Amino acid sequence: MNNDRMANAWVPVCALDDIVPNTGVCALVDGEQVAVFHLDAGESKVFAIENFDPASQASVLSRGLVGNLGERVVVASPIYKHHFDLRTGECLEAPEHSVSAFAARVEDGRVWVSL
Repeated sequence: MNNDRMANAWVPVCALDDIVPNTGVCALVDGEQVAVFHLDAGESKVFAIENFDPASQASVLSRGLVGNLGERVVVASPIYKHHFDLRTGECLEAPEHSVSAFAARVEDGRVWVSL
């Protein structure tokens, strides 16, 4: 049996209804903590980024506040309030603290993430 992670493999995380709209949750995907966000602005969308905040050295991004800065959909880290773009993982205040962003989708009411 091959234990290597398959490139672009989609992993089911949870039911979309398990994530309160406009908040995030932390999921363990292939051994990595991933912050998964459910945005509901008339149409449900999901986003996934690393859960680890490099500035605070803590796994807290899933607990941050979700909002917009201009056209960007962001989460504000609960510790230093740095804003992370949910599409790209870019840290707006300190680009050197950017995190990885992952593909996420909803299929049959379930959230799927691909690392």
